[in-house]
Amino acid sequence: MSARRILFVPAALALGAALTLTACGSDKAGGSAQAAKPSQSATAGTDAGAAATTAPQPAASTPAAGAPAPGNTGAARPKTPTTPTTATGAGSAAGGGESYAYTHSCKAANLTVKVTTRGGNADQRVIEVHNQGSTYCGLSYYPLVSVGKSADRGNTVTPLVPGGLGGPPAYALAPGKSTFAVIDLNPGSGSAGDYDELNVLADDQMPNADTRNFPLGAGAKVGKQPKLGLYADSADHAAQSTALAGKS
Repeated sequence: MSARRILFVPAALALGAALTLTACGSDKAGGSAQAAKPSQSATAGTDAGAAATTAPQPAASTPAAGAPAPGNTGAARPKTPTTPTTATGAGSAAGGGESYAYTHSCKAANLTVKVTTRGGNADQRVIEVHNQGSTYCGLSYYPLVSVGKSADRGNTVTPLVPGGLGGPPAYALAPGKSTFAVIDLNPGSGSAGDYDELNVLADDQMPNADTRNFPLGAGAKVGKQPKLGLYADSADHAAQSTALAGKS
């Protein structure tokens, strides 16, 4: 999803309101006008912690009891759902299409989650969320993510995320399709320490118990302020949206 698309919807609504007022004025003058809701796969499958694109990733470990979640605040959804430009699948697919997803959040039992290293950038990790259910479902604009230490799960770093988003489900995920989010672990902000684990909660409305923990792999460098982008239809598009992190 692009920031331009997100910003376009409110602008379009404002323009529509202006046109409607103009139409009413013409009618009074005698003219006619027509008014115009962060180990392994979320289902304990075998695909969690899949091999990295450019470097192999160790298999994700099983979340330990009481493992910390990235922080479920429920604040990553827009008040007025909009069809993201990167939503996958046709609107007429099973489960009522994209509109169905905006009132039906994804369930962890119907999702699998993978983390791999992005090709060409050893500091970026691709988070892939796959809908293995039979209907559309809705996700927040981005997953809840934190970077931590497997030996000390109380010590975590939370990435910058795009601002100004909150409300009901925003990203419509078609059955059998995947969406992607990218976190840049070290966007030139200096070293934060020896972190080795990525904690992922696919949707901000899920309970913290659905958080999955993935090893970062040997040699991972974590900066003081990682950046996380929006869900998108490809890793490349998701990586581009990391530029929105920290901006409202």
